[in-house]
Amino acid sequence: MAAMAESPRTLAGRCCCGAVHYAVDDAFDYALNCHCGDCRRATGAAFKPFAGIARERLRVTQGEDAMLRHGGEGNFDMHCARCGSLLYSVVRDGAFVHVTLGTLIDAPGVRPSAHIFVGSKAPWFTITDELPQYDGHIGEG
Repeated sequence: MAAMAESPRTLAGRCCCGAVHYAVDDAFDYALNCHCGDCRRATGAAFKPFAGIARERLRVTQGEDAMLRHGGEGNFDMHCARCGSLLYSVVRDGAFVHVTLGTLIDAPGVRPSAHIFVGSKAPWFTITDELPQYDGHIGEG
């Protein structure tokens, strides 16, 4: 008898005001800290810690009508329209989502493995951990 594959744990996430809730499988393919100017402006922080997963593995469970989309056709950010929280970014022409780790209620099984776009990081922020740093995407320096 073949063993059945175990389903990944489901994590809960939400915006600051609680209008939007989502569920995502704890089966992320990667997690990174992005220091690009767009991520800094979207979060209001020195960088955006995020985890990437196939888009169909994230489900909005409450407040879909309270969401605001910002960006292009295949790549865009999803915010709560009420409080402004950046919940996730749709990337790779709509195939993946980058879940902002700060919006998760439950702790994910993945941790950021590198800093990306360090070449454009905030000059007032110093990276103090030992994670690899790349000027752009991974493999770009």
